[in-house]
This record gives sequence, C-alpha cells and structure tokens, in this order.
Amino acid sequence: MAQITAALVKELRERTGAGMMECKKALTETAGDIEAAIEHMRKSGMAKADKKAGRTAAEGQIIVKTAADGKRLVMVEVNCETDFVTKGDDFRNFAEAVGEVALNSGANDIDALLAAPMAEGMNVAEATKALIAKIGENSAVRRMVAYNSDNLLVHYLHGSRIGVAVEMEGGSAELARDIAMHIAASRPQCVSEEQVSADLIAKEREIFTAQAADSGKPAEIIAKMVDGRIKKFLQEITLYGQPFVKDMDTTVAKLLDRAGAKVIGFTRFEVGEGIEKASMSFADEVAAQAAAAGN
Repeated sequence: MAQITAALVKELRERTGAGMMECKKALTETAGDIEAAIEHMRKSGMAKADKKAGRTAAEGQIIVKTAADGKRLVMVEVNCETDFVTKGDDFRNFAEAVGEVALNSGANDIDALLAAPMAEGMNVAEATKALIAKIGENSAVRRMVAYNSDNLLVHYLHGSRIGVAVEMEGGSAELARDIAMHIAASRPQCVSEEQVSADLIAKEREIFTAQAADSGKPAEIIAKMVDGRIKKFLQEITLYGQPFVKDMDTTVAKLLDRAGAKVIGFTRFEVGEGIEKASMSFADEVAAQAAAAGN
C-alpha cells in the first residue's frame, strides 16, 4: 500500500476538484492508487471533473520546423525550470538549434534526436548538459514528433507554449491550419471514434452506469441514458465529433466532408503537461537566478 502523503492528496484534489477529506478517504480505500481513486470518486459523484489531460507545471518552449518541400515536419518540446529562463537568448537559441537538428537529422523519435550531432562535436544530449552548466538551471529536450508525408503537413503555434501538427489528405492549407487551431483550443484525444479503445469505452460505460444507478429509473431507461452519455463522451474526445470552434453549428467531420478532406493524424503538445513542478514565489525565483549567476 502506498503511503497517503499530503502531496498525493494535493494531486488528487487538483485532478478532481474534490475536497481534501474526500480525496484522503478515496486514496485510503484504493490503497493509494490515484487512478483507482479517481475512478471511485467519479462513480460516487465526489469528483467534479477528471482532468487527465494534465497540468502545465514545467516551463519551456515548443518548436516546429517544416522542410522547404513541405514533406517533413517536426515538433519538439524543450523544457527548463522557470519562465525567466525561457525569455533568455541562451535557452531560445538552444531550442531553435534543436529544432533545426530535429528537422535535418532525419530523427523520428526522441532517442534518435538526443543522439543526433550538434555544433562543437556534441550530440543533443551532451549539448543539453552544456546548456545546464551555462544557465544554472535544469533543462531537457523532452519529446518530439516527426511527420514524413506527401500529404498536407501544417502546424499551428499558440505563442510558444502550445503546438499542433496536422497531416491532412485533400483540402487546403488554410483549412488544415483552421483544424490545427481547433485542436489547440479543443484538445481532442484522437481523430475519430474508431481510434477510441474498447477498454476506455467499457470503463466510461461502467462509470456512467454507476452514476445512473441511484436515479431509481428502470434498467432499460438507465441503459438508454448510458448509451446517450457514451455517445456524448465520444463526440467530446474525438476531433470529428467536436463542434468546429469557428462554427459551432457544424462538426469538424462535416466541415472536412464538405471540403473533400481527411485528417490522417495530429499531435498536440503543451509545455509541461503532465509534469508536476514545485511552486516558487517570484522572490524565490529571483534569488535562485542570482545564486546561479554567482556560481
């Protein structure tokens, strides 16, 4: 049984919106298993929301690069500890250089990228260590995705914190960019219902059934209610099922169908999602930077 720490209770509170005592009780009943606790709380109605998409806790930058012929697109997340460092030339120049290496090296995953050569005889992993020594703050090239295709490859950057890459067959670059902007705003998990795992649907059906059990309605009515909620759930998490952000009266699927276009795949990166980072006050951050500068 995992120890029920204050940090574990805090994480469960942030992910569910429930009270401290409810979180502690759920963790106790599930032997410290936070995912099981979330499912238990949803079934009992204690959780206000399941924020599984993850919190943005780390700092950094999303870099996107596209080949001149449009047949290769790469997206990379480079992280550091503080927002202060993301604004500095050392970090920004490093992130841009890593993006160029990702584009031109042919690397298609993070391991290949870290092993790819950079300037001064170092590979990306070694250059990252050199950056850490220079700026006095932990940094990492966390993840990357590469698209190599004759289809339309388009990206959208919301500032430097959210990046979306889209591969689309048919349609126009303008439409693909609109789809990328939609993905940035609406956070779909996959393209269509066919890509949703049967296990996830079964789990949601179990949760919805447990939530409806207290309604007192006949079993056949509950079954219809659950079917309706599953349908809504699938619309919410799939790109094709979501209302298009620029025209909420039409779905993305209908928009693409009218244009004779098809989304082959997409990737959405948000800086620091899923990474928990200790909070630091502005004064502490300045003090940390001053200490680093003095070393």
